[in-house]
Amino acid sequence: MVTIEEALRIIKDQKISLKSEPKPLEEVLGYALASNTVSPFDVPEFDNSAMDGYALCGLYQEYQLVGEVAAGDSKDVSLKDGEAVRIFTGAKVPKDTMAVMMQEKTSVKESILYLDEMPKTGQNIRRKGGQLTEGQAVFEKGHILNPPSLALMGSLGLSQLEVFSKPQVNIITTGNELVKPGDPKTAGQIYESNSYAISGALQQFGFQHHQKTQIKDDFEATKAGIKTALESCDVLIISGGISVGDYDFVKQSLEENGVNELFYKVFQKPGKPLYFGRKGNQFVFALPGNPASSLTCFYVYVLPLLQKLSGYGNYGLPTYQFPIKHAYENRFGRPSFLKAAVVDGKVEVLDGQGSSMIQSMAKGNALAFVNEGEVLNEGDLVKCKLIA
Repeated sequence: MVTIEEALRIIKDQKISLKSEPKPLEEVLGYALASNTVSPFDVPEFDNSAMDGYALCGLYQEYQLVGEVAAGDSKDVSLKDGEAVRIFTGAKVPKDTMAVMMQEKTSVKESILYLDEMPKTGQNIRRKGGQLTEGQAVFEKGHILNPPSLALMGSLGLSQLEVFSKPQVNIITTGNELVKPGDPKTAGQIYESNSYAISGALQQFGFQHHQKTQIKDDFEATKAGIKTALESCDVLIISGGISVGDYDFVKQSLEENGVNELFYKVFQKPGKPLYFGRKGNQFVFALPGNPASSLTCFYVYVLPLLQKLSGYGNYGLPTYQFPIKHAYENRFGRPSFLKAAVVDGKVEVLDGQGSSMIQSMAKGNALAFVNEGEVLNEGDLVKCKLIA
């Protein structure tokens, strides 16, 4: 058995080979850049107006109106001292423009523009290169592309980006008692839910499963199912069958398929019977079958590996500290990830901490970490990972 810290270190220390691929701009959200990016030109490329108003030549309170410039106009307009033109947001300001006055502070009578106040040099003008200059670094390799990143890349005219490929993930669930939701079930059977939780957690963080399989608690079937799954994935996630019961065949089946154990069992609650292994460049997580345990292990251990394999510069859910809303004592005898809710800057440990109880996790938004035997008073800071 390993500690939480040892398990995370083993995952972090795995040597991997990253793959990259070109992808169109509309498909790279959540991907990490595979190379540094520099600006191919100045941004903005020309001085332009920051708002609708009037471009002014000279600093006065009265001007002669001589025309109009709309956004996208390519014509070159020049102004003489004391002249002004109507201008719109984003439009190229004429040569010799001293300032732009917003339209709300102006009035016009018979082509004479009157200002409510004196303009200031340079006001409301976005200068060429004010955001980026040609050749300036934009993002470093490993930057995770979020919606503002896509906007910036689009503004640079980049329709395709080289990004690190994301790992292909397969999911296996095990259990004779499991029935697909919607199918009829008999006494002693339950509806299978873990694959939906794992698939949803993958999607939550920008990953997809390639293949999802349900296997009965049978050694040959388990061994064959794992063999087939390993033929088409980078990461295999197995739910159930990893404990020490008479019908738990996953660990032995992994050994038979040439998967090398990196750790098995973590001193924690929930999720003690967690397995992590490797076969060449493929990785396997065998998660406990209890729903809350399975999902907790995904957030704490599986997600960091998926992000590492995707070229992320930082991986794993960040840890925050929040004051606890009430007194709490960890009596579980192990370091614990507790289902919790962070509301208005305070964390509350929820009822229903059993490994099979998923309702409290569904109503919460965090995992609160409390050490073995730790006693907390109201207002004490608690480490939390936000999961929603």
